[in-house]
Amino acid sequence: MTGSVQSVKFFNVAGPCLPDQHYMLPPEPRLPEARELIEEGLYFVLHAPRQTGKTTTLSTLARQLTTEGRYLAIHFSCEEARITGDNYAAAERLVLTAIREACAAKDLPADCLPPTSWPETEPGSRLRTGLTAWARRSPRPLVLFFDEIDGLTGASLVSVLSQLRSGYTTNKAEFPRSVALCGLRDVRDYKMASGGDPERTRSTSPFNIKAASLLLSDFTFGEVAELYGQHSEETGQKFEDAAVQRAFEASQGQPWLVNALARHITRHMRVPVSEPITDAHMDEAVERLILERATHLDSLVDRLDEPRVHRVIEPILAGTSLPLDERYDDDLSFVRDLGLVTRGRPVQIANPIYQEVVVRVLSQRVEASINADPRAFLLPDGRLDIPRLLTEFVAFWKVNGEILDKRETYHEFACQLVFMAFLQRVVNGGGFIDREYAVGRDRVDIAVRKPHLDEDGRRAVQLSAFELKVRTDKSGDQVAKGLVQLDGYLDDLGLDTGTLIVFDRRRKAPAIADRTAISQSTTPSGRAVTLVHA
Repeated sequence: MTGSVQSVKFFNVAGPCLPDQHYMLPPEPRLPEARELIEEGLYFVLHAPRQTGKTTTLSTLARQLTTEGRYLAIHFSCEEARITGDNYAAAERLVLTAIREACAAKDLPADCLPPTSWPETEPGSRLRTGLTAWARRSPRPLVLFFDEIDGLTGASLVSVLSQLRSGYTTNKAEFPRSVALCGLRDVRDYKMASGGDPERTRSTSPFNIKAASLLLSDFTFGEVAELYGQHSEETGQKFEDAAVQRAFEASQGQPWLVNALARHITRHMRVPVSEPITDAHMDEAVERLILERATHLDSLVDRLDEPRVHRVIEPILAGTSLPLDERYDDDLSFVRDLGLVTRGRPVQIANPIYQEVVVRVLSQRVEASINADPRAFLLPDGRLDIPRLLTEFVAFWKVNGEILDKRETYHEFACQLVFMAFLQRVVNGGGFIDREYAVGRDRVDIAVRKPHLDEDGRRAVQLSAFELKVRTDKSGDQVAKGLVQLDGYLDDLGLDTGTLIVFDRRRKAPAIADRTAISQSTTPSGRAVTLVHA
C-alpha cells in the first residue's frame, strides 16, 4: 500500500496563482465592478502594475463565468504578438491563434469552440471577421479578456483596437458581448504605444468605446492578514500581529512584495513552524528582499534612467516642487501605472521597499567609492558612534563631494545621495535605514535603527535621526527652517537630539573644503542638536 503525500501550499512569486497550490485571496472581490459591466454587455479596461494579480483575477473570473453556463468567457494573452511591431497582419494572426489555443485548453462543448478555420479576409479585418463568425455560431454570449494587450505596439495595436471598436459599433449583436483589455497602462496611454504623440494625449483614442477603466488595487491590511492567516491555518505557524503590521508598512500591500516577504521567511529563512513569525523576522525578510533585488524589483529600477521616469522620481527624492505643465501630468500618470509612485497626494515612492531599492541603486556607484570599515563605527555595546560617523563623512565630503555632485544623473538629489551612500556603507546590514521624502517636503528625513544589547543583555534599538536640507540661490539660508523641521521630526520619533545637514549648492558658495564643518546648535524647543554645513 502506497501512502500519499499531502502537499503544503506556498506563497507564490512567479506567475498566476493556482488555488490548489498557492495561498491566495479570492480574486473576484478584488474586481467587483467587472461582473456588472459584463452583465451590461460593456467593453472596459483593467490596468495595474505588473505582478499585482491581474492575470490571476481574470483567469479565475473567466473560469467562473464559463462554469456558471451563461457565458463563454475566455482569458488569453497577447504576449506572443509583441514581436510583430507594425506588422498588423502577423499580430492579428497571433491573437487569433492565442484565442484558439486558450479554448483548446478548456473542456468546452464542440459548438462553443471557434470555427475550425478562421474566415479568410483581408489583413486588418481578420480579427473582427473571425470574432463575428465565432459569435454567430456560439450558443452562449462571448466574453473575451485580452491580457497583455499593451504588448502590442504601433500599427498592430491600432489594428486590433480598431477592429474591436468596429465590431462593437457596427454589429454588436453578432460580436463578443463584453471585452476587457488588460495591461499595465490605462487606455489613455494606448495611443502613445501605438505611435501617438505624447504631447497630444487628448487626441482621439483608438479604443474610445470603453465604459470604464478599472484599477486593480493593492491589498489592504486586512487582506494581508487574511493571506498570512491561510498559512497559519494550514501549518499552525502564527504570524504575530506586529509581523503582519511590519509587512504591510514595508510593502503598502503591493501583492508581489506581500508574497515575497512571506516566502523569504517560510522558505529561505526557514523559520521553524513551531516558532511564531515575528516583526524581527519580517525586518530581516525586508532587508533580504532589498539586497536580493529580484526580477520584479529590477524591472522597476531599470526604468530609472528613462526621461519620463526621471522627471517624476527626481523631485520626489529631492523634496522639491513639481513641474507645472501638461507633459509632467502625462509622465506622472505613466509612472503611477508602473506602480513606482502613489496615486494619492502627496506624490511619493509607492512603498518603503521601493524607496530603499531606488536609493540603493542610485547610490551604489558612490558607495563603491567609500572605503569606510563599518566595524570602526561601532561602540563596544554595539551602538553606532554617530559623532565619528559625522566626522568621517565631513572628511569624505571635503575630498569627494564636488566630484560626486557633478557626476550624478539625479543632479537635484546628488548631495543627499552621497550622504545616504555613506550611511548605507557604515550601517551595512547591521541596522535599518528609514527614509522619508516626497514632493514639496523641502527636506529628506532619515532614521537609523541599530539593534544592540543593553547593559542587561536584552535586545534594544538605538534610534538616530538626520534631517537633510539644500541651500540654493533661490531658497536662502536653510538652517533656521531646518531646525524647526528637525524639531518636528524628533517629536515624531520621541528623540531628544538629532543631526541637521545643510548642503550649500549656491553657484558662488565658498569652496567645499572651506564651508564644510560640524558645530552644535539648538532647536526652537531647546533641543541640543548637531549642525553640519556641507
